[in-house]
Amino acid sequence: MRRKVPLGDLFRVGSSKRVLQSQWKSVGVPFFRGREITRLATEGFVDNELFISEDLYAAFAAKYGVPSAGDIMITAIGTIGNSYIVRDADRFYFKDASVLWLKKTAEVSSDFVNLWLKSPLFFDQLDKGNGATVDTLTIQKLQSVVIDLPPLEEQLQIVGILDEAFDGIATAKANAEKNLQNVRALFESHLQAVFTQRGDGWTETTLEGVAHRECTLSYGIVQPGDEFADGLAIVRPTDMTSKVIYLDGLKRIDPKLADSYKRTTLVGGELLLCVRGSTGMLSIAAPELAGGNVTRGIVPIRFDPALMTLDFGFYLMNSDVVQEQIREKTYGTALMQINIRDLRSISFSIPPLKKQEAIATALHELSEETQRLESLYQQKLAALDELKKSLLHQAFSGAL
Repeated sequence: MRRKVPLGDLFRVGSSKRVLQSQWKSVGVPFFRGREITRLATEGFVDNELFISEDLYAAFAAKYGVPSAGDIMITAIGTIGNSYIVRDADRFYFKDASVLWLKKTAEVSSDFVNLWLKSPLFFDQLDKGNGATVDTLTIQKLQSVVIDLPPLEEQLQIVGILDEAFDGIATAKANAEKNLQNVRALFESHLQAVFTQRGDGWTETTLEGVAHRECTLSYGIVQPGDEFADGLAIVRPTDMTSKVIYLDGLKRIDPKLADSYKRTTLVGGELLLCVRGSTGMLSIAAPELAGGNVTRGIVPIRFDPALMTLDFGFYLMNSDVVQEQIREKTYGTALMQINIRDLRSISFSIPPLKKQEAIATALHELSEETQRLESLYQQKLAALDELKKSLLHQAFSGAL
């Protein structure tokens, strides 16, 4: 028979003694914050970067105790509720407040409780009465959470069933993730092969050499100012989240600010290259952006239609042939950027226009198929995550 029991009746819930930042070391006993516990909970391992001295650890162990096998650690600030059960080989200390510590005080399976802490039944109780998802888990709140506890033998049976099911889900996820990586790698491999070959009629040129005579390859507006109702549309690097950029969602600025930046006025159909921050990132300006402009972090590129097509240029500029040159010419520490002179001198080979059109068409078809397969595998990964949640809900509501 199941009985409803507050976690505080099964575990001593607490945190650690405060460790000052001045006591952090580069070697010694691992010191975990919420991020390390999250990594352990989700991936089973962590590359630790903070430590405390052996002497401090020994002092805490003697006076207050330290986490031991069967204890449960759970994140309590920010991304809350990531739980990890301490294993025999674990030896660490942890940051107060950001991680809570459950030490078993009753006859209960820590593995069962750890799995329950990952179920919707636990998170529903945390959110209940708050009106929104909580971002801090207190000792008092965790103590008061009620678990529907079956007899110990049933707890162990549920753990065995879930462990076996989760092993199967983990294998399926690993296969789907591998397939997803393979699909992306196949497209990238083909893309690089296309632009490293040299066939008949291919000629060496530079970015400046294929630019339209009216395209000066210049930076955009340095200080775009505040939002201006019904003003001029402007593209920022943060807007470059898709292949094609449309008007919807773009910032509007005072048209007068663009008077000194006629060289970067958009006509629509340009390639937009990010030259500050995420250098090398690319998008295409939709025709509806005609008359708009860009900020200092973007250079609009119009190709001479007698020399290069837009679609071919998009794939070429995304290839390693060009991206490696951009990386080599990028400089800076806090803000990475590439100057115009270096940008204009980027070199590559191009085939005749008919060959460009054929290459672009083939790459577009392969890109669409790649995106279709990516969507398929991402849907499968999402379905596996939902299956895991469903199994947890069934297990802890008595339906498994």
